[in-house]
Amino acid sequence: MNNKAVIICYSLFLSSMNAIGQEIPKILSSNQKVTANYLPDFSYAGYHFGEKSLPDFQGKIINATDFGVKANDALDDSKALLKAIKAAKETEGNVILQLPAGRIILSDILYIERSNFVLRGAGSGENGTEIYCPRPMMYLKNPESLAELREYLTTLDKRQKEPENNIDLPFSQYAWSGGFIWTQIPNERVKSYLDKYEPTPSYLAKVSSGNMGEHIINVSEVKNLKVGDIVELQLFNKDGEKGEIITDLYKGAKVKPGSHHWNFPKLPIVRQQVEITKISGSKITIKTPLTIAIKPSYQAQLVEWKHLEEVGIEHIKFTFPDIPRVAHHVEPGNNAIFLTRLFNSWVKDVSITNADSGILAEEVANTTIQDIVTDGSHLAHYTVTLGGVHNILVKNLKIYNKAVHPLSFNTFATKNVYQDCEIFADPVLDQHSGANHQNLFDNITVHFSTDKNNSYALFGGGGAEYWKPSHGPFSTFWNLNVKIENQTDTTKPILLYGMKDGAFARIIGVNGNAKFEIKYDPDPYVEFLNQSMEKVPSLYDYQLKKRLK
Repeated sequence: MNNKAVIICYSLFLSSMNAIGQEIPKILSSNQKVTANYLPDFSYAGYHFGEKSLPDFQGKIINATDFGVKANDALDDSKALLKAIKAAKETEGNVILQLPAGRIILSDILYIERSNFVLRGAGSGENGTEIYCPRPMMYLKNPESLAELREYLTTLDKRQKEPENNIDLPFSQYAWSGGFIWTQIPNERVKSYLDKYEPTPSYLAKVSSGNMGEHIINVSEVKNLKVGDIVELQLFNKDGEKGEIITDLYKGAKVKPGSHHWNFPKLPIVRQQVEITKISGSKITIKTPLTIAIKPSYQAQLVEWKHLEEVGIEHIKFTFPDIPRVAHHVEPGNNAIFLTRLFNSWVKDVSITNADSGILAEEVANTTIQDIVTDGSHLAHYTVTLGGVHNILVKNLKIYNKAVHPLSFNTFATKNVYQDCEIFADPVLDQHSGANHQNLFDNITVHFSTDKNNSYALFGGGGAEYWKPSHGPFSTFWNLNVKIENQTDTTKPILLYGMKDGAFARIIGVNGNAKFEIKYDPDPYVEFLNQSMEKVPSLYDYQLKKRLK
């Protein structure tokens, strides 16, 4: 209890308790040009940058029953579903593939490969549509799009080793990828694993400068660009272990970056999917603010970003059998949804039972995942995880099952938001290494019992050592509601801990049915500890309202 960080945080608690009449956190009105007070604008996350509600999508309805799908007959519906989705792909205009109420059996992958398409069930509740997957993806034909991942896993002999459990097993390709419902653009690479497959850059423009938090960048040429384009901004580290971008990315924090920050110079270390809103000479205005400054040594560029738009998955329940769990990273592939290459899309009203991973996302931007429930007796790897994505909003996620990483920001995740989520079993707020930075846990409620030391490891820092630290600067926790299940002594503060290498985190508003102390290393900004957040319960909503006013 004599740890420096604990003492600092507890003194902040005492001073905040004496701040009579304070209505909103000071960080909202501080000088945002100063790194110590910087708070990112998270309001651009979600469908159409948070500026539009999720649509009541209209279009030509294709009924899956017309292709032989028959619910509740205990027979496999995969072949019929593949025919139905092929017909939907070939139909022009807005299309809805309507699934019937009742149990549908699926034992193959349904690829969504077109824009302006909705996969719609009859609801995620008792009388809705249930997609039951009787066996995991490990028994399916290997997906072509995971060939590089499979080669990476075997070339590097990636294995889960637990000597105490007599486990020495190869990683599964489905530990963090794949799903029975899978959005993709055929033949488009989703994630980099091996340097030899990194393509020769085909850039639209070189980018020489731009300031963190601002919207204007300077480019070499504009002939290949036009207003309304959605492109990817890429920044590189070509200068090895001492590369300037590494220092800039972590703002001089007392953390040790791992070797992947410099061992893959062809791989962009920071990326954003951006919309061009204005072109004036060599200056380009982008819709969303830069997460870090751009300097000439970063060899930044704008490249084409192939993606789908206006894709929805809604009103469905996914169920998997509760098969025995072998070990971490060797999951056989009971994954419900895998989102790749999406922009301005959504998943809503979905329930998932006994999954290895509920919803996985890679190379996705400005998508909303809303009104999701995960449950079951099976220990999951992930529930809804965000890796390699930008401006994703996960709203109203209820987690009743145990998971290794219940909420997780993963490699290359930036400016994403978990909002109004609640974890009922073994909560962990995980940030999973890999240059992820500026993500927001917003109005999150967690339930747990403390350990024998009157403490709990709430803050997770997963991921491999070569991608450490756990996160970059300005990752934010806002209005964290903590419900202690076994609270007996209300006079003794409970210690919330777990993060050892999270650079310059913002922790504003930790409160609940007990008093709390925070241990979060190194150098967190802590405010409104043990105070309610009645004035600004959601940072995302506050910033969005302010921006649109």
